[in-house]
Amino acid sequence: MILDRYLVRQFLPIFFIAISMFVFLLLLIDLFSNLVRYLNNEVPFAMIMRISLYFIPKSLSYALPISLLFAAAYTLGDLYARNELTTVFSSGIPFWRFSVSLVLIGLLASVLSFFLDDIFVIPTLKIKNDLSRRALRQHVVENNSDIVIKTRNGNLIYSIDYFDHVKLVLNGINIIEMDDKGNFVSNLRAPSAVWDDTQWVFNNAVIYKYEDDILRVKPLPQDVVYDEPPDMFRRSAVNIEELPAREAGLLVDDLRSAGLPYTQAQANFYHRYSFAVTPLIVMILSISMGGRFKKNILLMSLFASLSVAVVYYITEMLSMTMAGLNYIPPVVGAWFPVILFIVIGIVLLRNAKT
Repeated sequence: MILDRYLVRQFLPIFFIAISMFVFLLLLIDLFSNLVRYLNNEVPFAMIMRISLYFIPKSLSYALPISLLFAAAYTLGDLYARNELTTVFSSGIPFWRFSVSLVLIGLLASVLSFFLDDIFVIPTLKIKNDLSRRALRQHVVENNSDIVIKTRNGNLIYSIDYFDHVKLVLNGINIIEMDDKGNFVSNLRAPSAVWDDTQWVFNNAVIYKYEDDILRVKPLPQDVVYDEPPDMFRRSAVNIEELPAREAGLLVDDLRSAGLPYTQAQANFYHRYSFAVTPLIVMILSISMGGRFKKNILLMSLFASLSVAVVYYITEMLSMTMAGLNYIPPVVGAWFPVILFIVIGIVLLRNAKT
């Protein structure tokens, strides 16, 4: 349709200008928030620029929704101010039909943002964080100590003094096995164990078991296998925001099976999908606001975009915090802001000028 192509041509230049502006602002905010620490640690200028370069993809991900919101609201407001929307309405074309191309752009942006985040944004964010920690001399402890993990449906409890993630060695091992009723079955103790790609190989391990109502100690039989993967013992050192969606899901499963707190990780995993819907939400909201500004369009569109973005992100932050504290289910914490603002957008759209 000619009107669809005309609307897209009006929208795209504003969108590219907006996303460039917001990305630049985000880069400046990140730079100045760390500038004092960069100076205190005498970080070279080239390293600072390299860190900022790797932050550009994440800045694009953050800037995409608000840029779409601003560009759509400004475009429709500008058309309304030039009386072009009045001409469209007078021709009998409904407002929702005129704006459907913007909704399709929002839908396409949602799909692309999820895959681009998973394939491109997350790896570059990890590099950026690693470079920043190295430049600021922030040591990240990867090894774990005093680990207690439940596995095999809670029937096996690992108590580990120390895990070396580089050499894949467990030290100070105490493994208690129970049956489905919670009764004691055995207790394995060993000073250390090494991972051999398929199972743990114990050093001087002994196992305690009841035989004829007497607790006896014996060397560990060769047919007894403990094959819990090494990653299970270092999950607490993994940042879920630096993992692709598939690996983030595996992390949640590992935390759950290990008996470790997993609600925050699960909420972040669901948020990976709900955040991708944000471009579609902001398009619906911007369309509902599009015909409301006829004067000071640039200022009002910018103010409305920032206001909606602030309210949305605050709502999202509160719901994610409540999910992380286990006040609400993780799936509710991730998807509640999405559903709420879709409803708000539809209500506003029903009352929009046509």
